[in-house]
Amino acid sequence: MIAEDPLVKEAWQALENSIIYYQERPVGTIAARDPDVQALNYDQCFIRDFVSSAIVFLLKGRSEIVRNFLEETLKLQPKERQLNSSKPGRGLMPASFKVESLNGKERLKADFGEHAIARVAPVDSCLWWMILLRAYVNCTKDTKLAYREDFQEGIRLIMELCLVARFDMYPTLLVPDGASMIDRRMGLSGHPLDIQSLFYAALRAGGELLFPNQDNQYLIKAIRSRLPALIEHIRENYWLDTHRLNVIYRYKVEEYGEEALNKFNIYSDSIPFHKLTEWLPEDGGYLAGNLGPSQIDCRFFSQGNLMAIVSSLTNKHQSLGILNLIETQWENLVADMPMKLCFPALEDLEWKILTGCDPKNRPWSYHNGGSWPVLLWMLAAAAQKMGRIDLAHRAINIAEKRLNTDLWPEYYDGKNGRLIGKEARRYQTWTIAGYLLAKELVDNPNHLKLVCFGEYPEVE
Repeated sequence: MIAEDPLVKEAWQALENSIIYYQERPVGTIAARDPDVQALNYDQCFIRDFVSSAIVFLLKGRSEIVRNFLEETLKLQPKERQLNSSKPGRGLMPASFKVESLNGKERLKADFGEHAIARVAPVDSCLWWMILLRAYVNCTKDTKLAYREDFQEGIRLIMELCLVARFDMYPTLLVPDGASMIDRRMGLSGHPLDIQSLFYAALRAGGELLFPNQDNQYLIKAIRSRLPALIEHIRENYWLDTHRLNVIYRYKVEEYGEEALNKFNIYSDSIPFHKLTEWLPEDGGYLAGNLGPSQIDCRFFSQGNLMAIVSSLTNKHQSLGILNLIETQWENLVADMPMKLCFPALEDLEWKILTGCDPKNRPWSYHNGGSWPVLLWMLAAAAQKMGRIDLAHRAINIAEKRLNTDLWPEYYDGKNGRLIGKEARRYQTWTIAGYLLAKELVDNPNHLKLVCFGEYPEVE
């Protein structure tokens, strides 16, 4: 049994030690507990970080901490319209929060990016919050919480934030660089895949959680309108395989009008065709990292591709193609620690221009080709969903050889992931939770319903 595994027991104890209490109630987990490194903001609870911990708690019947987290973070969401550029927008969720004592009373202090490096608002926080609320309701059947007026208002504000205010003609979500898990400059402004996969899952969650009353009808209609367009756009325009590359290779440019095939005016000279044709297997493919005017970012981003499988943003053929690619390129994408956040790394002049010479994002480190064990749970979920559980077992076996010995680091460096990240915190909570959740998903296929979505029905 999983509970008898010494490594699992140790991981569980580390997760327990990370719990944050507010007014004597558990409300989340801190990012890391490294005793030898300055805390900075790693002593806070990040919304994106807590999701993997929260799902593990739900699977073990510990729903109270998840409910408390959802309620307290909802209180931090700005509800009023304002035009002050230095304050967070209406409906946004904070990147993180911490418990402070003021005049002998505890309070929660939120960070919406105003204290973070680069001062970028966390677009993905509200998307993860929606995904977690859906998981909580699916696990506990506590629909009363989701249908409470304050929760319905919170859901509406998030949906309005994502669906209403737009300077865009695409069904995707337009965001600045650094607005997601990759929270530093990495050349991902525009429509990065990581955000689009989360956006799609959050829309699916919103459609399930909004009570079908008169107040919500306009948003329910908007969600039903956006989802098919988003699915078609991502599956058709982001997808890369050998057949798609042949089509792009022969693109004509400067086309105009509704019948244009090269809708984004992609110049074929901007795409490394020879590298990609050598890298892609005949039965594999993946979703590109970004798409915009005259641009396809051909880097492979693990979170966006794995979440696309988990949320059914990709179809069955594409989902299996992504897993086939991961298997074929195992030494590049997994190697000695699951798994690469992105591949390949930006190097030389490209690294200087796109990262601004960011020393933390040097090639094959941190966000720029580093290996992140938290992605283990997403790989396990995708593999279990698509009947490729062998990939999940293989990845978990690799991780188990080092994670505990290395004291559960945040990330690994190097092309093969053999080096503990140069600035990685130890006892990183989402590394611990990512491992525990991967084990649960592999051992209990029924748990997939908490994180996975079925195929979206056709909408006329």
